[in-house]
Amino acid sequence: MNPLLDFSGLPRFADFKPEYVTPAVDTLLKENRALIEHLASADVPASWREFVEPLEDANERLGRAWGQVGHLNAVMNSPELREAYNANLPKVTQYYTELSQHQGLFGKYKALAASRELERLTGAQRKIVENELRDFRLGGAELPAESKTRFMAIRERLSELSSRFSDNLLDATNAFAHYVTVESELAGIPEDVQQAAREAAQADSKPGWKFTLHAPSYLPVMQYADNRALRELMYHAYVTRAAEFGKGEWDNTPLIAEIVKLRQELARLLGFNNYTEYSLEPKMAESPQQVLEFLDQLATRAKPYAERDLMEVTEFARSELKLDRLAAWDLAYASEKLRVARYAFSDQEVKQYFPETIVLPGMFRLVETLYGLTIAPAEAPKWHPDVRFFAIHDRENALVGQFYVDLYARPSKRGGAWMDEAITRRRTAGRLQTPVAYLNCNFSAPVGGKPALFTHDEVITLFHEFGHGLHHLLTRVDYLGVSGINGVEWDAVELPSQFMENFCWEWEVLAPMTRHVETGAPILRPLFDKMLGAKNFQSGLQTVRQLEFSLFDLHLHYDFDPNGAKTALQLLDEVRSRVAVIFPPPYNRFPNNFSHIFAGGYAAGYYSYKWAEVLSADAYGLFEENGVLDPATGHRFWNEILGVGGSRPALESFIAFRGREPQIDALMRHNGMTEPT
Repeated sequence: MNPLLDFSGLPRFADFKPEYVTPAVDTLLKENRALIEHLASADVPASWREFVEPLEDANERLGRAWGQVGHLNAVMNSPELREAYNANLPKVTQYYTELSQHQGLFGKYKALAASRELERLTGAQRKIVENELRDFRLGGAELPAESKTRFMAIRERLSELSSRFSDNLLDATNAFAHYVTVESELAGIPEDVQQAAREAAQADSKPGWKFTLHAPSYLPVMQYADNRALRELMYHAYVTRAAEFGKGEWDNTPLIAEIVKLRQELARLLGFNNYTEYSLEPKMAESPQQVLEFLDQLATRAKPYAERDLMEVTEFARSELKLDRLAAWDLAYASEKLRVARYAFSDQEVKQYFPETIVLPGMFRLVETLYGLTIAPAEAPKWHPDVRFFAIHDRENALVGQFYVDLYARPSKRGGAWMDEAITRRRTAGRLQTPVAYLNCNFSAPVGGKPALFTHDEVITLFHEFGHGLHHLLTRVDYLGVSGINGVEWDAVELPSQFMENFCWEWEVLAPMTRHVETGAPILRPLFDKMLGAKNFQSGLQTVRQLEFSLFDLHLHYDFDPNGAKTALQLLDEVRSRVAVIFPPPYNRFPNNFSHIFAGGYAAGYYSYKWAEVLSADAYGLFEENGVLDPATGHRFWNEILGVGGSRPALESFIAFRGREPQIDALMRHNGMTEPT
């Protein structure tokens, strides 16, 4: 049996082969289209049980099968799988576009919304009906026939371009390797990073040390390597990935131009002035102007701190490092040296206290304390030997959810960190389907027989992704469309993830999840206090950097003319001139690897990180008031935020938890930007 067509339990990753993709997709599409024609007929009443549930069943099967394919394409990419994925992506995209424009289905949902049955539905069910009607309109259901055809073609082309953007970036990243054969050129680079580089070179049957553009290799070089020429070489290679300087077929520049044009055309077909207006329709933010005002307000408050941060590191580099000009490839290096000088500790020193074998159980212990749960290893088919699997149970030992953890970088895996759904909670015919999540990171794998060691920033990343996972796993909603993260406004979906990051700065949480990899001793309070003192080190620079990306994304989809003479890169330069304090060299091609907005779901929505950070910082304030490990506050957060999923507007959920609307003050306080500069 084709494992992609088996929905009886967990995905059968051990049985998967790329040749299963096409027959599975074709079978499910054929079955779904036949069902849709039946459901749209006059014989089927516009009721939840006879219309909505069968449609959800069919689309869930397709979503679970295609979700496995997309997941494997992201974490175990191969030529065969990539070919199968890209061959079927247009078919799947076409199906969902057809679905969103189907007049028969649209009519049934409108009939259900106007019927007496609507009053008998739960709040979650009514929210699904409301969302479906909105999504039909956003999907082109009300367009005339000729416009529908064009809309469908645009959606398919955008899907193809996004996949190519991601493939190009992965290929360009994997294509680069730099081998160092003189040991003195490695001065400053941490020992474990050197060891990993030596093992990588040996795997290639090469002498010396191999460095790549994958984060566990690239970032430590930029932060620690005394060899300035090596830093410059690596920086140049990193910021020119998927650009005109490399292989022509990997250049994302023309893809960006076409993506932006097509997005604008799609939005205008639906009657919006621009893609940003279209993107904001299902979000918390009410208008592009509101988002711009929010970002500008943050920029006004943060830029003086960023200017101070830059002045400090520039003066330090000049006086202590003898760098008369602080270049882009010097910034991370000089910043690390300044932090060591100011706070008397380094990331590398802290890293020795965070072995994976202690961090992961410590993070689980926090969740168990807050929510009264237990998390334990469990068995499941896996896609790679490094993958681990866990189950969550409640006090009555009932299964709440399960999740996979895939922590290490490898060439077949796309960069970054993310959570994705494998199975979503729902209740059908009295049976509860428990949710399953994927948690993916790109940390350094264990070397030299020692466990993997995490920097504190990587611990924060792990907590962030687990926050997304808990949003998916701890839902109490029984209806697919608003269960877990489904139906949650995109600019609120980061609330639970950013909320979890706060616990990484609490002594009572952090201390028990540390153990020195050599001595076994927990982290000492004086070192933690130094970390806390350095928490907001260069927070001004970090904030304006995020605002730079957010404003670029928003303007690109709002008031940028994709048919004009100005390029996306020139627009980015204009944004930088307003908010940035650091300006990269002219060859920097950041847009070409900005996967969030060109290959992810953040187009005209990158601002969501800062928007949701206001919500998360303010929500965490209640824990600060009641005790960060207070189970009562934890259960309130579960009940009002995590548990309700998308069954009600995010603002209502926030107010139900916090007792008032969100305020920006907590964010500024958490970032250390409340005092005069």
